[in-house]
Parts: sequence; structure tokens; C-alpha cells
Amino acid sequence: MPREKFYQYIVDSIKRKTKKRNIDNISRTQSYASFYEKHPEIKWSFLASMVSRNAGWSMTDLAGIWYQKALASDIRESLFLTYEKANWLIFSDAYPQLLIYELSKKYRKPLFFLLKHFNVSKFMIEEWNRYFVEKNHEHLLMALIINEQNVIQKPVLEQKEFVKNIFHTFPYRFQDFFHFSTVLFPTLDGNLYGCSVVKFRDLKKRIYLGKCLASILFHPLYYERFFQFSKLVTHTGSRYDYEKFFPNTLNRDTPYLRTTYSIISHDIDERKEDWFHNQSLTKLFKPIKRPKHLELTNWYMRKRQQLRMICMLEEYLKIHKETST
Repeated sequence: MPREKFYQYIVDSIKRKTKKRNIDNISRTQSYASFYEKHPEIKWSFLASMVSRNAGWSMTDLAGIWYQKALASDIRESLFLTYEKANWLIFSDAYPQLLIYELSKKYRKPLFFLLKHFNVSKFMIEEWNRYFVEKNHEHLLMALIINEQNVIQKPVLEQKEFVKNIFHTFPYRFQDFFHFSTVLFPTLDGNLYGCSVVKFRDLKKRIYLGKCLASILFHPLYYERFFQFSKLVTHTGSRYDYEKFFPNTLNRDTPYLRTTYSIISHDIDERKEDWFHNQSLTKLFKPIKRPKHLELTNWYMRKRQQLRMICMLEEYLKIHKETST
């Protein structure tokens, strides 16, 4: 096969695979995890799978009994679309990168120039070429964290509709203030680890969160426990995926993702503009200090109870307002 036809075949094949695997949060999470099992040197794919699990849990929270008490249906719908759009955008950008790396590894030659056909930032094309030579796993992990957060900054975090309907609403600010925006890594023994971010519209704060999460996920004392959870627990989108491992098992109060939401159709032209304009990103690669308190099991139980109290209060106030008018 002529070289150009071979390259076109690769591009077409990856576009088909990406579209097939980008249908919902479940398939994205599974795709990241499967890739990591085949290529464990690409640490970001494991991080992406675990963060994607959290996105799925946040999605089904919105359809659970508690959020339905506190939030109007239009706000819950907007919140779901925010999670879904960010999840979709990151996958549509990252998965072709992973597949091109897989082929480059197979043929023992860098094929990253093909990433231009997937609207991948020139920043990441350069980083993948560097990685193929230097094999600096940590640097690549940081580069992918920086990239993914820039990918969603304008289309999601700065998009006028989302700013108006989500980021300026009282429920969002309230949740952000009380640190409900937390990414958790569960284990089979019922413990939870992770860290939080406030003001997550701030790009640098989300990049910091990504670094923090990576430092926890690959901690030598905990990594195997997280990996076993990933391998043995099927991602359904419900928090019951990990709450069932608590010593005092909780009742399921969020549904399965695929029985709750239909497949969303996205605009394929949303990633045309390259976020990278040759700005210096050296500071963003600097390592961070791992937090001292990594386990959040007790914190989570307290916050879970607080959230339920808030939802009950919101429901009471809503009913009281309706009956008094």
C-alpha cells in the first residue's frame, strides 16, 4: 500500500474507533482503562479512567433522589450537559493521541504528525515526539493534564450558555464553596482517597488538581489498590459502585447511567481552534507537594450527610414557597 494511502487508512480507522468509543461516559471510561492495561507506561490513561468514573457518578447524582429534591429539572439538565460535554471533548482529543501512540509503538516510528488530522494541539504533537525519544513518563503525564484542561476551557468553562445557566447559579456556587466538587479514588476495602478543587473555572487550579490526583493515584502505597478496583469493579455510573464496599453498606440512591441518559449528539466542529499559541508553560510542569491527608472516607460520609440535609432543606423551602403563593 502506498504511504499516503496507508496514512489515510490510519486516520480514517482512528476516527471510526474514536466515534464508536465516544458515545457515553461508560464507554469512555472503559476505553481509557483498557488502553492503560495494554500500555501502562502512559499513566494519564489510568488517571483519565478514574476521573471519568467520577464524572459518571456526578452525572447520575443529578438523577438521584436527593438532587431531584434540591434542583430544578432545567438546572440538572444543564449540569449533566456540562459534565457530558467536557467528558466528550477530552475523549475526542485524547483518544486519537493514544491510538497514534499505540501505532507508533507498534511500527517503531513516530506517527504523531497525523494528529493534525484530529485537531490536536501542536503543543501535544511536540510533546509526543519528545516522549518517543526521551521516554519521560512523568513529563508526558503532566503535558496531557495541561492539555486536557486547556481543551475544555473555552468550549465549556467560558461558554456563555454554561456561564449563565450553571456557573452563576446559587446551587453551583454553594456546591463549590463546600467542596462537593471532589474527585475520589475508591478501593475494594471501602476507603476513599482524593482531593478537591474550588473555583474550578480557574484553569491553573484544575491543572493543580490533576497533578494532585496523579500524585495520589500513583502513590506507591495505594496504586495497586486503585488498580484492583479499576480492574474488578464495572463502571455503571452510580456511586453505589464504591459505596457497596463501605463497612455499613448504604442503599443505592443513584441510578445506572445507561438507564438514565440517552446518547448525546455533539458538534464535531467544537475543537477547531488550537489553544496553544507558543506561550511559555514551564511553570505548569513544576511538581507539587502531595497533600498530607489523602484518605477522605470520613470526610465523604460527613459531606454526604450534609448534602442530604441541604437537599431536604431546599425541598422544604420550595414546597413552602409554593404553598404560600
